Amino acid sequence: MKYWTIAGSLLIALTGLAACGGPYSDKSGKTAEKGTAMTAKDTKTGADENILLAPWVGPYGGVPAFDKVQVSLFPDAIETGMQKSLNEIDAITSIDAAPGFENTILALEDTGRDLDRVLTYYYVWSSNRSSPEFRDIQREMAPKLAAYNSKIRQNRALFDRVSAVKHGAAYSTLEPDQRRLVDLVYQDFTSNGATLEGAAKERYAAIDQELASLYTKFANNVLADEEDYVLYLDKEQLSGLPASFVTAAASAAADRGKEGLYAVTNTRSSADPFLRYSDERELREQVWHTFYNRGDNGDEHDNNQIIQQILTLRDERVGLLGYDNYAEWRLEDRMAKTPARAEALMEAVWQASVARVREEVVDMQAIADDEGDGITIAPWDYRYYAEKVRKAKYDLDSDEVKQYLQLDKLREAMFYVAGELFGFEFTPVAEGTVPVFNPDMRVWEVTNRDSGKLVGLWYLDAFARPGKRSGAWATSYRNHETLNGETTVLASNNSNFIKGAPGEPVLVSWDDATTLFHEFGHALHSLSSQVEYPTLNSGVRDYTEFQSQLLERWLLTDPVVERFLTNVKTGEPMPRELIAKIRAAAAFNQGFTTTEYLASALIDMKLHTTDPEGLDPDAFEREQLEALGMPAEIVMRHRTPQFGHVFSGEGYSAGYYGYLWADVLTADAAEAFAEAPGGFYDKEVAARLVKYLFAARNSMDPAEAYRKFRGRDATIDALMRDRGFPVPDKK
Repeated sequence: MKYWTIAGSLLIALTGLAACGGPYSDKSGKTAEKGTAMTAKDTKTGADENILLAPWVGPYGGVPAFDKVQVSLFPDAIETGMQKSLNEIDAITSIDAAPGFENTILALEDTGRDLDRVLTYYYVWSSNRSSPEFRDIQREMAPKLAAYNSKIRQNRALFDRVSAVKHGAAYSTLEPDQRRLVDLVYQDFTSNGATLEGAAKERYAAIDQELASLYTKFANNVLADEEDYVLYLDKEQLSGLPASFVTAAASAAADRGKEGLYAVTNTRSSADPFLRYSDERELREQVWHTFYNRGDNGDEHDNNQIIQQILTLRDERVGLLGYDNYAEWRLEDRMAKTPARAEALMEAVWQASVARVREEVVDMQAIADDEGDGITIAPWDYRYYAEKVRKAKYDLDSDEVKQYLQLDKLREAMFYVAGELFGFEFTPVAEGTVPVFNPDMRVWEVTNRDSGKLVGLWYLDAFARPGKRSGAWATSYRNHETLNGETTVLASNNSNFIKGAPGEPVLVSWDDATTLFHEFGHALHSLSSQVEYPTLNSGVRDYTEFQSQLLERWLLTDPVVERFLTNVKTGEPMPRELIAKIRAAAAFNQGFTTTEYLASALIDMKLHTTDPEGLDPDAFEREQLEALGMPAEIVMRHRTPQFGHVFSGEGYSAGYYGYLWADVLTADAAEAFAEAPGGFYDKEVAARLVKYLFAARNSMDPAEAYRKFRGRDATIDALMRDRGFPVPDKK
């Protein structure tokens, strides 16, 4: 049973949110010594009856049988996997021998292998292949999975054994990574109700089940609104839209049986460029309202009541453990440690970002006035007029930049960076060698460039389609471990680019290119892992975004520009003049970018430090934003009724601030490279980066790992410089 499963990160994986999934292995367990726990190969798996339970076979240490998945198989496979895992737990608690690291902690690490394989498929279908049939199964299985997790968390006999190892004399003799493992497992039990008794214990488990159902319903409501609202345009309504968007919109319409029309889908990858380029203000307003009202339409898919229920249940649950509020409980094992520290960081940046918004709006309004548009800047105008300001101030045209951002070339650029920093080589896997869950999906073999040793596979699911949630994220189907022999890593990246016409290159925006590098950073975090135990692949939420945010910095390095940012028509590299404009405009629109993000992060924290009784989410959002001084021209990046990071699971709940916390580390670490003799490809700094910040995963405290890399703690100064904000006075 891996740490992330016991800890409730199961609910994170159900939404596939910008994080790596849990570790999986096709390896069966083995008995370490006579009298230790029964493990995977000691009991019948049921694999003959259900392919989802079967050990993975084939090349690369075994791969998921994505091509054999039938949705109808999920309930039986999950039920069987849960029961087998519980039997394995019972075997551990039945051991007569005194609790020890091997017969308790390692035995626990090696449980649940069959269920892990089932849930790999389950999470993929939840995020990438959802359907009405699958959503019915989700509604059925969510409370059962929560009940299963509660049975493990609240297994007092199991916790007593873990506690005995944590507090036993032998603890001090363990290796540092072994002590870290014991600490993480012990903390997970204590923070999830293991010490509760009687009615409190029963209520805690019941709350978990109720929440699981609500999380599933919340996510499916948002997905329903994304699927149900599509705006179809005719040729007369395309003014201002770049050719690449028009081609993609025509393809999206054709896929929906609307040949000759153009579809603007209700996802960020479609709505954002439309809001940026369309000259049709009324249509921009329509698209804006549709996108930002997901989950907030007062219909069967409205999420406001669900949010209130979730907040109430979360508050009640942590109250059973003695915490004042949910955020206090959530941040206890994060780098921030307390809500106050997280809020202090956000507030240090908030005023500067809002002040910058005021300046940006003045610039945009001036252009609107000069052009005689007769409007006052509204939220659906921000991107459109910001683009005009960008052109006027920096002579920078986003569509011109886009001509140098070909999806295939960007992928090659990521491989180049991974080779230079990590020593990885990526080789395409022949079609049909490895099963995939969609024909558009591609797979690469990853090897060590120097030794030729196999590291794993990298899967790419790049394109949007019905049933796939919006956004971009990374998942690991199997992580590195050496518990039963070294495993190969199976990492994936998932995006929602709009497919172009057959044979035509897919061009993406600068923001999308940055996001592509970001998510690849998560994949590299998995691929570079050198930990021995599965649990040590788990992440600290306000730290795990750091590695991925850092990788974004390589997009504009000279080797990437010269080799891969080439013009789609001429093949020429991006000219120096355009690069200079991009760099000069690096802090452009940071008021908008930072404020829309911080608004979401601050509301998240306030929702989880406030008494939820009688709370009206819509009213709370409005009142809190007004109190913060939120500019009227901007809305939260994720409005509360569609805030899947926070309400589709618990991964980012009271933790959305983590992107900013991680960005402090990112900006500081980027300066370490900038100051090095070899710049962003400096071998010595890169070696420290890989050793301490990627390969170590969660085998050491993140703060300690960062100090080993940098030689000191990070400060906020580099972040403020990055965003063009005043650096705080140290006096």
